[in-house]
Amino acid sequence: MNTLQLILLLLGASVFVVVLFRRFNLPPVLGYLLVGSVIGPHAFDLMHEDARAEHLAEFGVVFLMFSIGLEFSLPRLYTMKRTVFGLGFLQVAVTMAVVMLVTLLAGFVVGNAGFNWQMGLALGGVLAMSSTAVLSKLLSERMELDAPHGRDIIGVLLFQDLAIVPLLILLPSLSMPPDEMLELVGLAFLKAIGVMALILFFGQRLMRKWFHFVARARSGEIFVLNVLLITLALAYVTERAGLSLALGAFVAGMLISETEYKIQVEEDIRPFRDVLMGLFFVTIGMKLNLDILLKSWWAILPVLAALLAVKALVVGVVARRLGVSSGDAIRDALWLCAGGEFGFVLLGEINGIPGEVHQVILSTLVLSMLIAPFIVQYSERAVTRFSNSEWLLKSMQITQVAAQSMATEKHAIICGFGRHGQFLARFLQQENIRYIALDLDPERVRSAAAAGENVVFADATRREALIAAGMQRANVVAISIGDAHATERILHCVRDSHPGLPVVARARDERDFERLSRAGATEVVSESLEASLMLTSHVLALAGLPVNQVLRQVQDIRGQRYQLLRGFYHGMDDHCQETDEEPRLYSVLLEAGAQGIGATLAELALGELGCEVTAIRRRGIKATEPTPDSRLETGDVVVLLGRSMDLVAAEERLLRGI
Repeated sequence: MNTLQLILLLLGASVFVVVLFRRFNLPPVLGYLLVGSVIGPHAFDLMHEDARAEHLAEFGVVFLMFSIGLEFSLPRLYTMKRTVFGLGFLQVAVTMAVVMLVTLLAGFVVGNAGFNWQMGLALGGVLAMSSTAVLSKLLSERMELDAPHGRDIIGVLLFQDLAIVPLLILLPSLSMPPDEMLELVGLAFLKAIGVMALILFFGQRLMRKWFHFVARARSGEIFVLNVLLITLALAYVTERAGLSLALGAFVAGMLISETEYKIQVEEDIRPFRDVLMGLFFVTIGMKLNLDILLKSWWAILPVLAALLAVKALVVGVVARRLGVSSGDAIRDALWLCAGGEFGFVLLGEINGIPGEVHQVILSTLVLSMLIAPFIVQYSERAVTRFSNSEWLLKSMQITQVAAQSMATEKHAIICGFGRHGQFLARFLQQENIRYIALDLDPERVRSAAAAGENVVFADATRREALIAAGMQRANVVAISIGDAHATERILHCVRDSHPGLPVVARARDERDFERLSRAGATEVVSESLEASLMLTSHVLALAGLPVNQVLRQVQDIRGQRYQLLRGFYHGMDDHCQETDEEPRLYSVLLEAGAQGIGATLAELALGELGCEVTAIRRRGIKATEPTPDSRLETGDVVVLLGRSMDLVAAEERLLRGI
């Protein structure tokens, strides 16, 4: 297979499978593993293990380590030091110790001298890792990054990212005899210290100056080439020093993280990192021997069960000993029990490991990552089942929410108290409109509540939290969360419990408009649209257009976009300036005997008359954007949008028939 055929096969298979996995809301990492296992030499044999693919995959690891170095921050480490160097260190150290003891015990039982403490330590490092790629994505999607267990998980993952550096130096030497191993390990660490000290000492001074020089060219192409040059050059330096490519890439990321170009570099490097990391996981999947997996399932499944059980037990016990609540300790244990991508990296660094053991460990890591999302999905059920205090904590949260909203009615419920939620709360306060805000960031809630804001710690996606916030008595719900998935869950809860309650939802861009409208949002406010309108209005005004004309254009666009802003009700003082070209709103009450009662909007065909039904008010509840199948009843108030003459004809049809 030539190079072009190789690239086409990898790209075609990856695009198809990753799109399929995203449709089912699964991490793309799992899709890449599946692609490799299917097209590799052990399944359909569409592609043999190719040295070219292996070399490209090595660059995937390089850019992964570069990204981790880029996120490395001493202030961040300091603020999370208890979690990172407490829970994170103990999780890795205890897991490695347990795996080493199990390996020694297995070697004693089977009488294999190859199962020594060196192999046990190496396998412990492999199995101690968890998946940063999978878990961080799941935390972000579930909006749990700021939850207590989310911070614990991020802290442990951060320590694992740091632990990979000494493990990359240590593992290749563990296959040597003890006296040679100590010499090689000592020499490797001395090389690492010398190279890193040299790079960091001179690099700190040179990196910012060099980036200033490159940035003066004002060329995005040169900037990206410079990032690639620095990353690969430092990786080459550490490799020539007898260390790993990944270590040099990590140092390059650390150096750039100290400059003001960090954010731009992150954006520029992401496409290379994601593509090459995808290729890395494809090559890992290619090494997965499905034949051995089927024949040796009796050995792989116990190892998989032991991995999940041991890591969960270690994390759970250590977390409890460090004062984490029982519910969060169970969450930490279930989230972190599976293997991770760095396990594959470390597994490739172990010399002298038997082929059967290598395949069993590889299969275990792949299977654990495949089932990790499902373990996370059912983790809350396990917490509720095994944590006696969880029900009490949840009931206390709900009680606190109910206590603050008990004396409140005709208020607004704000879901999310970030910047948008806080701005909304200030405007509501100016108009003396009561509100209650729900947020999951404990520090934000603590600070805002201390300042007198009516905000409580609660998950707005849970039905009981919305009910406790007085959803049945509220006038409106405002969802200021930018995550479309969480917004859909809130809309589902509101529509199931209180269908007539108006809900205004925030969307980051236009792509989510139809999705949230179908989910039941009364209005969807798009950040991208509003930013574009403000930019356009300022440009038009500064370009010389009359302000009245600019405001009219903006109003027209908003009127077309937002149902609630279309038209207005005219009064006596409007007749003098009314024109036949300007649409207006008009209400028609269907009293007993009106011919439109019992007919659907489709049957009445008011659109033929140039009018649109924007809302129907029934028994005090106003439903906007009624469907053509909506059937009119006695006492309904039909809100029409149209021009004067058309409104007269539409009212005639509603009251006296066609």
